[in-house]
Amino acid sequence: MNPNPRFGALGAGATAREGGEAVATLLAEKGVTVERIASRRAASPAGFWYDQPATEFVLLVAGEAALAFDDGSERKMVAGDWAVLPAHCRHRVAWTSEAALWLAVHLPG
Repeated sequence: MNPNPRFGALGAGATAREGGEAVATLLAEKGVTVERIASRRAASPAGFWYDQPATEFVLLVAGEAALAFDDGSERKMVAGDWAVLPAHCRHRVAWTSEAALWLAVHLPG
């Protein structure tokens, strides 16, 4: 076990290709995973839905985006907005701006 702290900058890291995302795991411990997700004009593929077995917390750090839900609703988000997506809340990324940056926390299932 390494008792030394680790540091980083959320703004530093890979950028996404046009229409895609770049995901980096910042921490994975005791069933919790923290990810940095950079999106660039990204959207989930048509007909694709996330249906995760555990709750996820997402914070949009930069840019704009929208999440779509299987009931037909859509929620636009701007920098600073966050969402708690309960287990099995079917959702997808409807769209993101040119440079969207997310912080995602996946809780244990």
